[in-house]
Order: sequence, then structure tokens, then C-alpha cells
Amino acid sequence: MVNLTIDNRPIEVPEGTKVIDAAARLGIIIPRFCYLKALGAVGACRVCAVKFVAGPVKGIQMSCMTNAMDGMVVSTTDPDAMDFRRQVIEWLMVNHPHDCPVCDEGGHCLLQDTTVAGGHGRRRFTGKKRTYLNQDLGPLVQHEMNRCIHCYRCVRFYREYAGGDDLGAMGIASRVYFGRFESGRLKSPFAGNLIDICPTGVYTDKPARFRARRWDLERAPSVCLHCSLGCNVMPGARYREVLRVEARENEAVNGPFICDRGRYGFFYANHENRPREAGVDGKPAGWDEALDQAADRLQTITDKYGSEAIAVLGSTRSSLETQLDIIQVCEHNHWRSPHFFADQQTEERVRQAASSLDRQLAAGLPDIEQADCLIAIGADPVNEAPMLALAMRQASRRDAAVAVIDPRPVELPFAFNHLPVAANELEIFLAQLVRLACEITGGQKLSPAGRQFSDILTGWTRGREISDELKKFGEALAASSRPAIICGSGLGSSNLPGLAADCTRLLKEICGGGLLFYTLPGPNALAAGLLTSSQPFSSTLDAMEAGEVQALIAVESDPLFHCTDRHRLDRALAGLELLVVLDYLPSATAARANILLPTTTVFESGGSFINQCGRLQYGTPVHHGGLPITWTGKGSHPPRQFSNDIPGGGVKSAGLVLRELADLPEQQDTTLQPPWRGLAKDHPLGAQLQAIPYPANGEIVLPEKSNQPVFHSLAGQEETKGNGKELNVLLCDATFGSEELSFYAALTAKLTPAMPYLYLHPDDAGTGRLRDGDQVNLPIGESKQSFTVKLVNRMAPGHIIIPRHYRLTGINAAWPGKIGLDQLTKEHGDR
Repeated sequence: MVNLTIDNRPIEVPEGTKVIDAAARLGIIIPRFCYLKALGAVGACRVCAVKFVAGPVKGIQMSCMTNAMDGMVVSTTDPDAMDFRRQVIEWLMVNHPHDCPVCDEGGHCLLQDTTVAGGHGRRRFTGKKRTYLNQDLGPLVQHEMNRCIHCYRCVRFYREYAGGDDLGAMGIASRVYFGRFESGRLKSPFAGNLIDICPTGVYTDKPARFRARRWDLERAPSVCLHCSLGCNVMPGARYREVLRVEARENEAVNGPFICDRGRYGFFYANHENRPREAGVDGKPAGWDEALDQAADRLQTITDKYGSEAIAVLGSTRSSLETQLDIIQVCEHNHWRSPHFFADQQTEERVRQAASSLDRQLAAGLPDIEQADCLIAIGADPVNEAPMLALAMRQASRRDAAVAVIDPRPVELPFAFNHLPVAANELEIFLAQLVRLACEITGGQKLSPAGRQFSDILTGWTRGREISDELKKFGEALAASSRPAIICGSGLGSSNLPGLAADCTRLLKEICGGGLLFYTLPGPNALAAGLLTSSQPFSSTLDAMEAGEVQALIAVESDPLFHCTDRHRLDRALAGLELLVVLDYLPSATAARANILLPTTTVFESGGSFINQCGRLQYGTPVHHGGLPITWTGKGSHPPRQFSNDIPGGGVKSAGLVLRELADLPEQQDTTLQPPWRGLAKDHPLGAQLQAIPYPANGEIVLPEKSNQPVFHSLAGQEETKGNGKELNVLLCDATFGSEELSFYAALTAKLTPAMPYLYLHPDDAGTGRLRDGDQVNLPIGESKQSFTVKLVNRMAPGHIIIPRHYRLTGINAAWPGKIGLDQLTKEHGDR
């Protein structure tokens, strides 16, 4: 620790702290344009000048470039320092346009605030201003280069921090230009952060352009729902419509940044076909009429078939409050135990992950940034959880070794080791890698249980050839002290998450450290994995086909989107007497509902969510809800008529609607009685929630130690192999267009390729039969879908890999699992 004095106030800070950060700890905000803590110091703008009065440094210096030292005496208000800053601002304003009235940055512009605070109010320069031509950077970011003050924040973030290569600094001296070689959409999935970090209005939010000033917006801290990471965001709404989402800094979760899917995926809340009024048998109905009809029909089914004839399906995008309401309603009415997953394989993997995770193993994004060795197994970070890729890049910049074991052509914004292995060999390769590390270290530190598991790994992998690349990475793993395993939940057997947990425990013994990071399918998947019943949804599907279930209540769930056997589900839904849907999405399931009850989004009702490392966070409601004024006001201005109610404002959260449907009283004051008060204390989640106040503020709800047996998962494990005659079809996520909520965002079509495509290894393409760029047809269920072929070497042979696409109808239909190459037919015949 070092001691210094800033503006006559003493402070003690850790060694290496910049003076600008030390001052901030005292509440003294030194002006800055180029400095951003996450990016480090560069000293480009010169506006953070302070005077060092005494100590090891003397005179005017840049506070962002100077480390705090013992004995320093710093003055931020010295006349010389203030005059220096005043002159810097005047230089910057020489070429800056006077377009604040039309600039979207106006009102939260750092340059505007600093200029006014510095007393600069008159332009003395009478010459010609420097001007630039703007570029079209795509549908997300608006470019206004004339406003640039050359702080270099944009290129430092885009190229150094995020790893993008299509935006940079060009030109020289006062003609430096920040942009691309030519106009075109920014490729990085983190490009939207340029809007937040730019201190002027060079980069602004294009979809929200000219819609509102910041002071016009209703804003509240919330949580991103577009993957399982739970990044902190700050949505802004105006006239009952969400207009923009900004990053909200949280060093324990996402730092100061978010991905573009989280920034622009909110348009589902404004979807033109979003359910806004109740419906009965396909016709609009009043709220009370629809609720009464649903209750009467459910009672009729109960009287006729019994309460077990009613099933409820929730989802991983529902808040914890809604999930708990579903459980309570089912118990109160003696309905079948609820489900939160429509796909059995996904459910099995998530339940395995949820039961294996504890505080000793769980890693967050900051832990990944500090890891010195990363193993990603069955995970595609950029497409499944983009901010994870950004955290992995920061680890790579610190010289961490990174290996990705995955059959897909995974791309990351940095160099890494890719082992493209078959999907059914993920477990064996992970076992080989950890076994190698154990052998290299000699295993002297192993506990009896650890030695037993090491012996199991050795026996399971004995006789298999080990590549030089695997050996090399095994050596890096053995030499690490902070390794982390990143495990996906979309590939491999249901045993993979448990194996990843066991291997992490073994690494903790041989390396002295080890962390586990799961990527899960939804913002509340971890809670769903802990709360779901012991029977999978397939058991209810069997009961639907057998006539034992006659009513299904889908609560914020679209099984037709998630179920892998869509045609079977189609037939089962057609045989029901009643389908009740509570949702805010215009989904395929909602279109089939006998009774449709609209619900609110997280922007209107808020909610609690548990992210992939067990962190419980609350999203505060942003606005009241109701129909946007752009609909009701016939324009952008409120109507000139007054009323006592809000049009469309009677919609409630899914949990409250379900409680009304089941005739349960609404929750009372949640500040005194949290919504999880009814969860049994002996439940794995209930025991951790009891002491947490409501609303939650980032508390970890994982147990200190998992109740799963240690080193258990390989017992009886056998390797499975393909027959080599057919290709495995793997459906995978894309950054845009496949995640359920952003699937309904209007920008999705602009951010995804016009034609669905599939990846194929050149060895599987046949001798000249299929070429890169060919258009082919592939059977999906009972129909055919057109794809563009992409031949890539960096994937495992024996697979057809298809990213989900908004144009693919029935993409989750019953795939044959394996298909022959002859089933890929060219649209215009073979050459």
C-alpha cells in the first residue's frame, strides 16, 4: 500500500494504482477522455493534467499515466493545472461541430460536460474546420466522424480489448480517421460498446437515433436475458416502448461491457405481433372472460379426468418468481409436477450441471479473465455466451493457454488451440487431457478419492492414441496454477457436465486451483435445473399421447421452438382438449392456443434470475407497460385526449396471471416475505435462499460444497463411435437469430446471412460432388430446406453442422440423427 495526499486529503491505495483512480476513491473526479480503467492508460487526450506539488514527481503531469507513490502531494485545483486543462479543451473544440441540438449524445456527452465545467464558452478560432466523410457501419452503430476528438478509446477497445480487426486508426497528425477501409457492417459482436465508451457522439445507437434524449427515458438497472451470464444492463424506455439498452458496469459480472445480442435483442418487447389482449379460440376476448373460460375448462377437465390430467410447462427465460409460482400452483391444485425444459437431453445436461456446481468450483467472467489455462469442452462462446469469449480474450492477452475441444468450426477473437473431435468423443478427449496433466505432475498431491478417479481415467483412456497437440496442451495444463474448464450444455452426453466437474476437482488437487464455468440454455437455466421435477417432459408427452394429459398450460414457454421432436409434439398438442398459453412472444405455441393470456416482460414487471455461476440478481421494472404511444397516439407524440387508464396496461406478470387462474391469492409485500419463502429449506436451492433479502443484489446461492459424490461420473462409462457411413447432424447456436428472445428482434434479419447455411468438412463433400457455396436441399421432417454449403477444414469430419436461422421453420424437428451424403441434393442438379 502507498500513502499520498490529493487536494489536502490523505488516502492509502494499493501499489500500482493510477493517481486518477486514487482521486476517484475520494470522490474527486479528474476530467478524462481517453482513460478507461478497463482499457488502461494511454495518455492521448491530455485533459487529466494535475499538479504534483511535492513528492517523487513534480510539476504538471497526466494523472492517468502516473502511478500513486508514497509521499505524493497532488493538486487538481492548482491554477496551472486548471489552465492547462482549459487550453486542452479549447484545442479539442477548434474543429468540433456545434451540433449538440441534433446529436444523440447530447445530455450525456463527456465532452459537453467537461467543456462547460472548464469554463470554455467562446470559440476564438475563426479558420476553417477540419471535416470528414462518415461511413455506414451497419444497422447498429451510427458514425459521425466530425465529432471525433482523437481519444483513441474506440480502436483500443475494438482492436486490443475485443480483438476486432476491421476498425482502426488511419491517416496522420490532425487528419487521423477512425473507421474502416471501406463502409460496411462492423464484424465484432461487441461493436455496440463503441457507443458507450465514446466520450463524444462519433458512435451513437442507430436504431434509437433521434428517438429521445437520455433525460426523456425511464431507466432502471436490469439483467440481460439473452444467455446464461446475467450481464448487468440499463434499459431505457419512452412512451411505453423500450428504445435502447446500455451496459451497466458490474466488476463481479460483466465489467463495463455487454455484447451486441444483449444490447439489441430487446426488440421482442416491442414486436408488432406481441400478444397484447387475451384470446379465446382464436378470437379477441376480454381479460375476465378469458380467465373465466380457462378456469372453467380446467375445472371440467379435472372433474372428468382428475387433476393429474393437467400439466404445466415453464421455461428457462422465466424469472425465479414465476418459476416458484408455477411450483406452488401445481402443488396447490395437485396438478402434475411442472417442467421447465421441452427437450430431454438439454434438461439432463442442465440438471447434471446444476447438481455438480458449488461455490468451490463455480467461476464467473472475472475468474475466466484471470485464468492461466482454459479448456472449453463442447462450448462455442461467441455464439452461446458472447461475453465469455471477451473474458477468454483477456486471459489470452495475459498469455493463458486456451484449448477448444469441439466438433464445430469455433471462432474466437484470438489465437487458440482447436481440437475438432467428434461430438461423441468429447468426454474421452477431456479425460485424456486431464489424465496427461495428472501423469506429468506425478500425482503426489492426490487424495485417495482423487487417485481412484485418476486410475479410472487411465483405464478408460488406455490404448488411445494421443496427438502431439494434446500432449503439448497437457503440459501447459500441468504447469498451470489457475486452470478453468468451460463446459457447454448443447453437445455430448448428459454425463459431460458431471465429468467436467470431476475433472475440475482433480485439477484443484494437482494444480492447486481449478474452476468450472458452464454455459447454459437461458438466463434462469440453473434455477430451472434445480427446481425441475425428476420426470422429464418426455414423460408428459407420453401421457399426452396416451390421453392421460388433456390440458397443457405453457407459461412463457414455446415447446414448438425447443422440442427436438416437433412433429410428435404437434400431434400430441392436437389431441389435447385445452392448451392455455401465458406469454409475451408471438410464438408458434401461442398461435395454437385455445386460450391466450398475454403477460409482461422483464422490462415491465422485473424479476430475479440466477446466472450460470449461481449469482442471484434482480432486474428492476423499467416502465409500467401498456401499448406504445406510437400505436395509440398515431405518431410519436402522446394523444391529445386524456383518460384514467393506460391502454393495454392491465397485463400482469406470468406468475400473477397463473395465480389468478388457479385462484391463489397474490403475493403480499415481498420485502417482508420474499417469493421463495415457500420453498422447502431442505431443497438444494431453498436452503441457500432463506437468508437472502428481496430484491436480491448479487448474492451467490450455491451450496458451499455439492452434495454430489466426488469423482463419480465415469463409473460404467463406455465410448460410443459412429459407423462412418453416415453424417451426424448437429444443430448449433449463432450469435444472432437463434436465441429465443432475440429471435423476435427486428434487427435479426439484418445481422444474419440471407440464406441458411451448413458446415461440411471437405473430406465429407465427396470427390468434387459438393463445393463451397453450392445451394443444397436437406430434408427436415416432412419437408426440405435450402442451405448454402460452407466447406471448412477446422471442424470434425463426419458431421453436418447447421447454425439455427430465423428462416428455418421447424428447425428443431425430428432429425434422423444421421443422414447419408446422398440426401444433400443440389438445387440445380449435380455438375
